[in-house]
Amino acid sequence: MFRRKDRIEIKTPEQILLMREAGLVVARTLELLRDAVAPGMTTRALDAIAEESIRDHGAVPSFLGYQGFPASICTSVNDEVVHGIPGDRVLEQGDQISIDCGAILAGWHGDAAITVGVGEIGAAEVELSRVTEEALWRGLAAAQAGNRVADIGAAVESSVRAAPGGAAYGIVEEYVGHGIGRSMHMDPNVPNYAMTGRSPQIAVGMALAVEPMVCVGGRTVETLDDDWTVVTVDGLRACHWEHTVAVTAEGPWVLTALDGGAARFAALGVASPAASRA
Repeated sequence: MFRRKDRIEIKTPEQILLMREAGLVVARTLELLRDAVAPGMTTRALDAIAEESIRDHGAVPSFLGYQGFPASICTSVNDEVVHGIPGDRVLEQGDQISIDCGAILAGWHGDAAITVGVGEIGAAEVELSRVTEEALWRGLAAAQAGNRVADIGAAVESSVRAAPGGAAYGIVEEYVGHGIGRSMHMDPNVPNYAMTGRSPQIAVGMALAVEPMVCVGGRTVETLDDDWTVVTVDGLRACHWEHTVAVTAEGPWVLTALDGGAARFAALGVASPAASRA
């Protein structure tokens, strides 16, 4: 089925193609959710849209029932960083929501997250999302055979710090990206910050979920009494973007982007098979 390198699952090209199908389910579902976000919408309604979309594509939600999680997506609003549980909360004008979505198709996982403004949002919130998404793509671009996993985190942090006012942003360290494949969370951990020490070398056949979480203020977070929702301690807003990327001999291929990452990688001058495989 697959080889293991330092306990990391190495996929065959055929298995990467199966993961691409799962990734497209996630991508299409997130597009539906992006369009559905509006003032007056409940997070529970978004969850219903997500589950219907995932199942209509012949897949099953990765998150539903995972370690007891009660929904198909995570909906994290404003100061909620990750793992927010959909419910009766009504989205209001000016809110900002991060939506994390996972799907399993033919036994393979896809995982991605977007951040969406509810109606018109402030310039600071727009910039926070832009900085976080840009850092995500810089991290994805570092997912190259021969690099090390730590290079992804260094690219993410460097991108955040290079942004206007970037020194003031908090980068969450307690929650990181991960390997992905037959299971949603696998080795290796993928940090969103520059780390010291040796880290695994990236090899063709790896699949990784890269997911920076960036805060307007401090990076310190805590978990609410529901044992899931992670919030900023200072109550300031946070943002979360994520994609699943496969490492190929031709470069990184973003399995959860509709175009495979072709447009963003082209803008960065990064070689990728995305243009021919989108």
